[in-house]
Amino acid sequence: MKRLIWILLVMLSWGIPEVKAQKFALVDMEYILKKIPAYERANEQLNQVSKKWMAEVDALNTEAQTLYKNYQSEAVFLSNEQKTEKENAIVAKEKEAAELRKKYFGPEGELFKKRQSLMAPIQDEIYNAIKDICDSKGYSLILDRASDAGIIFASPKADISNEVLAKLGYSN
Repeated sequence: MKRLIWILLVMLSWGIPEVKAQKFALVDMEYILKKIPAYERANEQLNQVSKKWMAEVDALNTEAQTLYKNYQSEAVFLSNEQKTEKENAIVAKEKEAAELRKKYFGPEGELFKKRQSLMAPIQDEIYNAIKDICDSKGYSLILDRASDAGIIFASPKADISNEVLAKLGYSN
């Protein structure tokens, strides 16, 4: 029996990994992004392009609505062939508007591509700054406090947002 207990103790001691303290930090990406002028300019540019494209889509939708209202008022005077022709024109205009909306605002649309081209360099720069700080200070984990609703409380000492901004060359 003693031998079995001794073997179990030895096996358990082999199975226990060395426990090291893990260093972690927090960043507030919203705070960092608000302090970077290039991000604000990119956002403004995206808003302007989005409004322009939305106006194009709205214009097509308005044309489709106008065609439909005209069709309703003229329907009693039209032959079946003319009705079909007008209905097809309305459907075609609605389809054109839907396709334009998808082209501009779809998951792989122009707005997505524009956002990627404008934001990716800024995000890469921030990521590299965070990685450099992580490597130099020995952090195992860095969390974004702005996007993680799971953080209930965090000590201000753990927030390295201002360090990231300094690394990027922006004052806090």
